[in-house]
Amino acid sequence: MPPILTALLCLGLCLSQRINTEKQTLPKPIIWAKPSVMIARGNSVNIWCQGAQHASEYHLYFEGSFVTLERPKPSRSMNKVRFFISQMTSHTAGIYSCFYQSGELWSESSNFLKLFVTGLYDTPKLWVHPGPEVSLGENVTFSCQLKTATSKFFLLKERGSNNIQHKYGNIQADFPMGPVTRAHRGTYRCFGSYNDYAWSFPSEPVTLLITGGIENTSLAPTDPTSSLDYLEFDLSTKESGLQKDSAFWVHTTQNLIRIGLACIILMGLLWFLTEDWFSKRKDHKEPNRLANWECRRKWRMQHYCEEEQGGSVSMWELKATPEAL
Repeated sequence: MPPILTALLCLGLCLSQRINTEKQTLPKPIIWAKPSVMIARGNSVNIWCQGAQHASEYHLYFEGSFVTLERPKPSRSMNKVRFFISQMTSHTAGIYSCFYQSGELWSESSNFLKLFVTGLYDTPKLWVHPGPEVSLGENVTFSCQLKTATSKFFLLKERGSNNIQHKYGNIQADFPMGPVTRAHRGTYRCFGSYNDYAWSFPSEPVTLLITGGIENTSLAPTDPTSSLDYLEFDLSTKESGLQKDSAFWVHTTQNLIRIGLACIILMGLLWFLTEDWFSKRKDHKEPNRLANWECRRKWRMQHYCEEEQGGSVSMWELKATPEAL
């Protein structure tokens, strides 16, 4: 094999290995909290992180800073670990994420998990105007009041997929809704807070009832986002599909890179084989060309000698003729 071809093959293999090392990242893990993402002060909570089957190590991050790590027990092949918080406080409430390691590779970061601590302040009061029972299409306003001055209020619907709304205020905040549809009906609570993750005790529940005839489907809630219940559902169930899609695209990209490198190496090999064939053909033709040139040279020399010989005879005959006379 020519040295240049050997070097090209080595370069292709090294490039492939380097690309695999740099591009091959493990799918991001799933993170969720049990029993809930809302924990009363002093209660415990479990944060679960689920990754690959043969993960050797899991890291937990809080607000972007490393907190702790867990390793699955070597006696069993486990794809998830549990991080335990024994007592929830305002210092442990916030945004969590996790990573895992398998071999020399690290996974992508999980989605963010937001933990809320409740029961830090007084209990707010919640009421709805014009009343807890309204007709389809009416406008309503929830009002949340906290005697202890705060900075922000949150309103959420229990076991629903409607929005968590927040408003700024010192002792009271109003949450207008409407025109209401049947999707608005349900039980609501409100909280006061000095930051996004440390909340007061929950208010007493207020149940909104919707009465009336045929619903106008064009009416919709005013500020749709995800509720706490929906966020937890999304983290624990829907993420598996995203994880599979991520793994699929990672493997597809790697396969395309390998195919591209194989095509480059194959083209280089064909080029060198073609070059070698032309070289051998040229080397084979060179002796024939030299032989033909030598034959033509000898033929010219022979022809020249014959002409010279003929010329000499003619001159001798011309000189000999007068003597004969």
